[in-house]
Amino acid sequence: MRIGKNLKLSVKTVDSENRVVTVGDLEVGSDLFIVIAGPCSVESREQILDVAREVKKAGAHMLRGGAFKPRTSPYSFQGLGVEGLKLLAEAREETGLPVVTEVMAPEQVRVVSEYADVLQIGARNMQNFPLLREVGRCRKPVLLKRGLWATVEEWLCAAEYIMVEGNLDVILCERGIRTFEKATRNTLDLSAVALLKHVSPLPVIVDPSHGTGVRELVPSMARASAAAGADGIMVEVHPRPEEALSDGPQSLRFEEFRRLMEGLRPVVEAVGRRV
Repeated sequence: MRIGKNLKLSVKTVDSENRVVTVGDLEVGSDLFIVIAGPCSVESREQILDVAREVKKAGAHMLRGGAFKPRTSPYSFQGLGVEGLKLLAEAREETGLPVVTEVMAPEQVRVVSEYADVLQIGARNMQNFPLLREVGRCRKPVLLKRGLWATVEEWLCAAEYIMVEGNLDVILCERGIRTFEKATRNTLDLSAVALLKHVSPLPVIVDPSHGTGVRELVPSMARASAAAGADGIMVEVHPRPEEALSDGPQSLRFEEFRRLMEGLRPVVEAVGRRV
């Protein structure tokens, strides 16, 4: 198996055990299959509170939502910034769901850490090395998304940048890679999940929303992720996807998310886990 010899902290050794990352009362990488759900972007107080209540009721364990948004076009919605972080904190206060949100730059790490329980490094920032080092020094759990064109080895090297600074609480997130295929937004690489569970002690979750970009494909890819050995999933949920300021076509409606959770349980239980 061609995984580089330069990797030291993100690969298994003869004596190493799988790493469990603690987020509040949750253990990512344990027998609990973690479900992270919420909108792509925090758009308003009503929206984020509504989503938080509904995903909590359906069985989600954590709330996702972007306050700072890296967008391809400078004219697209860029997020509410610190106000969005405050709204996420309010949603956590009401529902008890830990918050996962993205940090885009080293100078944002301190303020995002004040509000978030897990710091997300997005695909476009997977090789933003100053940012990786800064989150490595902040001691908050980090969810590291795979870059759009990154190999598994490059992804693990990015994790090493965080871990070498002393923060070993890294969760890897497969979110699809850019290929020649145009029928889906990205190509969801579930073989990478199986590979990582073999070579790395770090927890691995899957984002089938970005991995496909197609709402109708998200539930089946969520089930496939569990079957492939993932430790959890992260999915986008919105009360009115047709009005979403970002990622509407891949966001689930509340009833669709409830059905996803119902269909997920038998698969999770079949592989010896619980949700």
